[in-house]
This record gives sequence, C-alpha cells and structure tokens, in this order.
Amino acid sequence: MIDMNKLLGQLLGSGAAGGFAGGLAGGLASSMLTSKKGRKLGTKALKLGGVAAVGALAYTAFQRYNQGATSTLPATAADLTLAPPGTAFMPKENDDAANEALGLTLVRAMIAVARADGRLDTEESQSIFQKIQSLGLDSESQALLVEEMGHPVDMDAIVNSATSPEIAAEIYTASLLAVDIDTAAEKGYLAMLAARLRLPSELVVEIERQVAAQKSFAQ
Repeated sequence: MIDMNKLLGQLLGSGAAGGFAGGLAGGLASSMLTSKKGRKLGTKALKLGGVAAVGALAYTAFQRYNQGATSTLPATAADLTLAPPGTAFMPKENDDAANEALGLTLVRAMIAVARADGRLDTEESQSIFQKIQSLGLDSESQALLVEEMGHPVDMDAIVNSATSPEIAAEIYTASLLAVDIDTAAEKGYLAMLAARLRLPSELVVEIERQVAAQKSFAQ
C-alpha cells in the first residue's frame, strides 16, 4: 500500500514545491519536479508531514481570513498552525483510509496544475519519468505518479473531490505549491480552479500569502 502522506512529503521536500512544473513551454518540460526554480517548504512545514503541511497552510489561511487579518497583518512562516486532527482539515491520525484519500487528492491537484501548460509528448514523458526516478520513491509510488501523469487533466474530478470548503482550500493550496506561477496557462488554471472551488477571493489571497511566506522562508 502506498503511503500517500510520505509521497506528498517527498514531493514537497524535494524541491518540487514551488517548482513542480517550473519553466514549462508548450507542455511539460524536462524541469518538471526538480526545476532549478524549485524551492522547498520551510522546515517547520516539512516536519509536519505531507498532508499535515498542506492542511496547516490552509488552516492558517482560514484562521486569518475568518479573523479579518488578511488585510492588516503580513503573513510569515511563523504563523503556521497545525490543523487539529479529526476536523475537516485533517483526518484523525488512525483513519488511514481518509488520510490516504486526502493525500491522493492533493497529489492529483499538484499534477493537474503541472499539466496546465499542455500535453505530454514522448520525449517529455521520458524526461518526467527520469525525474520521478530521481526522487528516490518506492516502486509503487513511482508507478502511481507515472500513471497519474498519463491521465488527461480532469478539473471536474478535482473539484468534485472537494467535499467541504476546507478540503477545497487544501486543494488550492497544494496546487499553488506545485508551481511558480509564471505562465498564462498556470494563472488561468488556478483562477478557474479557485472559482470552481467557490473559494472567497479574500481567502484565495490569504492562501497565496501563506504559501509565498513558506517558500520565502525556505530560500
């Protein structure tokens, strides 16, 4: 059985965060997953684990949004607060099925935004496979990533997996972590995703601030 929390953590900690699909032009380029622009998450976030790190970012953004702090206080890496287990943000620790399902949803969200720039050709697919191999994942995790990369982007499926506003926020958070937003396709995809997830614009801004603060901390 694939440990989705570990897989997500490895993606976030490998330099994939912030550069999962950096430097794309006309489709996924060879910089996929290990772009030179890639930046790891801050140490505090990574120590939480993959699913928990994404959950903490979304949870912290939600807290600040609900408190009306988004326009008055700058976001910093130190703001990060662990999402309480057993809430809509984070399944209970012993609920393996729920944790695996959430982890897979977040990985798929990352892959989808990485695919926003176009289709894969044979050369790009081979390059991505080599990058996946370089992450040091187990064979099952490698196979899962390769399989997911081969699927067409299905925003409907991603949006439908957001069974609560909290998970919607986590999906958007994971998507932001997957790219340095530097193409029109990425910007358009993320704007459409936020709209379809029905995230308030102020919350979207706060999620973006939290992710930016963590990436900046890790530089």
